Amino acid sequence: MQLYSFFNSSTSYRVRIALALKGVAYDCVPVNIRIGEQRDAQYVDGVNPGAAVPALVDGEFRLGQSLAIIDYLDAQYPQPRLIPSGSVERARVLEVADLISCDIHPVNNLRVLRYLQDVLNVTAEQKDAWYRHWIAQGMTAVERLLTRSGDAGPWCFGTQPTLADCCLVPQIANAQRMGCDLSPYPRSLAIYGHALEHPAFAAAQPQVQPDYIA
Repeated sequence: MQLYSFFNSSTSYRVRIALALKGVAYDCVPVNIRIGEQRDAQYVDGVNPGAAVPALVDGEFRLGQSLAIIDYLDAQYPQPRLIPSGSVERARVLEVADLISCDIHPVNNLRVLRYLQDVLNVTAEQKDAWYRHWIAQGMTAVERLLTRSGDAGPWCFGTQPTLADCCLVPQIANAQRMGCDLSPYPRSLAIYGHALEHPAFAAAQPQVQPDYIA
């Protein structure tokens, strides 16, 4: 199994967490999205038509999109299960995961920030303000959902990590790297701090990846 990944990509980070939690061995194939390697014809035609990371290659099977990959891993390696089978539990986990992956991440990913800067010619200050605005809106909603659940455990839901945690941890890491104020989100920060003490989450961190760039 191969994972095409970039150390600082939050979507790649999600999948690395899932693979580590399930104890699935894989070879990391670095794709440097900072210099556009994800748009190379060989990668697009042969690995991921979406011209993005991550991409999973499992034998002859190839798959892009982090949530689709984690769903595939859940089907292939059911333990530990990251997307609950119960209808209510599954819906709650997907609600948080989708809020992060569909509402927060897409407007703040590298290609959007580069478009703002290189095509629309926004200033660095305006770009940072854009990033902070969408983090504040999205994380406020995440915090509300996590608080509404009434679960005071160390993870988003229940006593074990789920897809929600796989999405939350990379998002907080990115927001911290961009200098966002996360103090209004104590529940989210508590989950993040707890997760980093878990061996699987620690092993998936950007700074310990083979393609890490200081």
